[in-house]
Amino acid sequence: QVQLVESGGGLVQPGGSLRLSCTASGNIGSIYRMGWYRQAPGKQRELVASISSGDGISYADSVKGRFTISRNTAENTVNLQMNSLKPEDTAVYYCNAQTTISNTWGQGTQVTVSS
Repeated sequence: QVQLVESGGGLVQPGGSLRLSCTASGNIGSIYRMGWYRQAPGKQRELVASISSGDGISYADSVKGRFTISRNTAENTVNLQMNSLKPEDTAVYYCNAQTTISNTWGQGTQVTVSS
């Protein structure tokens, strides 16, 4: 079983930056894919960025060129560097980890982009 803990959300002005971190524990050796999703009020949860051993890195079109996902296997973390933030990036951001037998979510961290 895998457990995830997120950190790094907050309030930022448009054009600002935030860095989200997700630390995995438990059966981390079986994780083949990790990613960040977000859910804005009244909207469905959507993929922001993912990183996997098989498919590499992918981003939602709306964040390409602004967000960067990275994974540190030694520290069991996956990070999301978010630059040039826009009000439409406001959402609860969730870390996700997949193994062949499980799909685990973190508790979510709020990101608010507002002046």
